[in-house]
Amino acid sequence: MKGIKNIIFDLGGVILNIDYQATNKAFTDLGVTDFHSLFSQFKGNKLFDDLETGKVSNEEFLTEMLKYTPAGTTEQQIIDAWNAMLLDFPLRRLQILQQLRQHYNLYLLSNTNAIHMAAFNKILEESRGIPSLATFFDKAYYSHLIGYRKPDKESYQLVLDENGLKPEETLFIDDTLPNIEGATAVGVQTIHLLAPRTITDIFK
Repeated sequence: MKGIKNIIFDLGGVILNIDYQATNKAFTDLGVTDFHSLFSQFKGNKLFDDLETGKVSNEEFLTEMLKYTPAGTTEQQIIDAWNAMLLDFPLRRLQILQQLRQHYNLYLLSNTNAIHMAAFNKILEESRGIPSLATFFDKAYYSHLIGYRKPDKESYQLVLDENGLKPEETLFIDDTLPNIEGATAVGVQTIHLLAPRTITDIFK
């Protein structure tokens, strides 16, 4: 951490526990055939990419997903299946963020979408009594709001430029290798967080 003044965190798999297979199973249970070909952690189809960069609305996403589900499926069932991957915020990770913020500038950079954002903030409020993740960061950047997603270099550059951060003084933590490589390409220091390792192993 020598020389580091700023830390940019990924969300899913770093702060929030996620299980992509839970969403895969939920859609399969709804009757969607081969959902995995529509979506995976590393390469979603254009619909998911567009949702994550704000190019399609929630309504457009739900309408499109209804085409892949049996007749009678409701939008709420699709929302619930889509959110099934979102699990919990371990208390120790949130405590670490609070502690780090006393010594570093903290930022969040997440590939996400409006449906998930509403859901994980609800999980945070119901489980920890905190209404928004924004509480833990100097600023939070969500792909569907900024129009760029990792590993696009523009996403990292936006965080650096808006906050006047020097890449060499900035650490980025993510659990996905392409996202780490994207950050490295703009000169940011990185930690590739591979399970079962968590941020509690880094910041003790």
